[in-house]
Amino acid sequence: MRSKSDVHSTSGFFMPLDYDFHSLAAFTPEYFNSLSEVLSPELIDKCLKESGIVTLRKRRLPLEMMVWSIVGMSMFRHLPMSDIVNKLDIMLPGKRPFVAPSAVVQARQRLGAEVVKRIFEQTQQIWHEKTPSPDFCGLKLLGVDGVVWRTPDTKENDRAFGKLHNDKRESAYPQIRMVCQMELSSHLLTASSFDKISTNEMHLAADLIPSTPDNSLTLFDKGFYSLGLLHPWQNTGVERHWLIPLKKGTQFEVVRKLSARDQIIRLKTTLQARKKWDGLPTTMDARLVKRTIKGKTYSILTSMTDPLRYPVANIADLYAHRWEIELGFREMKQYMLRNLLTLRSKKPEMIEQELWDVLLSYNLIRFQMAKMAHSLKGVMPYQLSFNRASAYIIQELTMLPFVSPGKIPKIVNSLLDMAEAFVLPERRERSYPRMVKARPKRYPERKPKKMPVSA
Repeated sequence: MRSKSDVHSTSGFFMPLDYDFHSLAAFTPEYFNSLSEVLSPELIDKCLKESGIVTLRKRRLPLEMMVWSIVGMSMFRHLPMSDIVNKLDIMLPGKRPFVAPSAVVQARQRLGAEVVKRIFEQTQQIWHEKTPSPDFCGLKLLGVDGVVWRTPDTKENDRAFGKLHNDKRESAYPQIRMVCQMELSSHLLTASSFDKISTNEMHLAADLIPSTPDNSLTLFDKGFYSLGLLHPWQNTGVERHWLIPLKKGTQFEVVRKLSARDQIIRLKTTLQARKKWDGLPTTMDARLVKRTIKGKTYSILTSMTDPLRYPVANIADLYAHRWEIELGFREMKQYMLRNLLTLRSKKPEMIEQELWDVLLSYNLIRFQMAKMAHSLKGVMPYQLSFNRASAYIIQELTMLPFVSPGKIPKIVNSLLDMAEAFVLPERRERSYPRMVKARPKRYPERKPKKMPVSA
């Protein structure tokens, strides 16, 4: 049964966007022959060498196979690591039919975080090249937003990541602040940056600028409004645009009025911002687009200042797509990690390894879902139920160690055959307005007894 939170609209959500139908025609089941093309041994070996990790000693848990156990750490969130290794059957033959928990910990430490990070970065590039996605006027649609992760309460994690606090109290667990970039139609992550909880999201978002692809449009939440961030974002590379809601109280000068709801404006930067961000000019031109929904006016700011190339009719509608990255965070935490919100690892380096693994595992599932969606006619990847599709994909991945290599293509094709079963129904209109509901009380309320009425 589908939960209400898993329901996603299937009705023309990306209407303003265009498809490259030539790329879509090449995206067929025959295009992928085995799961080795998804996470190949050659790619894993390359990342190990680039990270300077080479093992001469023959171990029961080779690092090449340990990468798959790291992936399983996110997919089988309810199992301890030693059980995952035994479940995936990735250890070499030995005297004992199982692996000791201490051996798994040592293997994770030998592997480190840098290898998993490199595998994430290289696979995301390969998977994006193999996955067709719609665009807006030739621009790939991306979203950037932040998320917070919780770590076990150890002294090492506390020193490395810190806790949120105010004058009266501090949080119970150390936390990590992360900013991710996502391609919004496939939900495939393109980049990520994370650090201690006290780190400003603006600085983490700035780390994503070098990896942002050319000919792209990135949607930001209004909390990311900073001309110091937006200026280098649009001036690094070719046709890298941004779109963000206008922050309340923003001062600007109208340069040119294109229509009643479309104008070119000039924004002034502050002296403090120019000291903080190198190369920031004193003024920036941007485009202000307004849209009225149910009597309320919304203002959107964007770097797409060419009115002929970027029609105003579609720009205001684009911001609704930013919600896809919020859904992606929910899919990771609620469905893939089964609401077990505290990470496993007790040491900072292993926490970093685990976080890169969460992103890698999510992308692996989403890449399989993209293949499933495009095997159907007129279905986008975000229109499949992540909850149900990911459970089926993980189940099939678990079976791979027990089948012969010749049967792997059949298993891959079976994923595509099941795609239609995971298509979500159309989302119904909200029947109740948003409101703050009373929190449930921990203890039953004792009602006062009625006093007898005196005669």
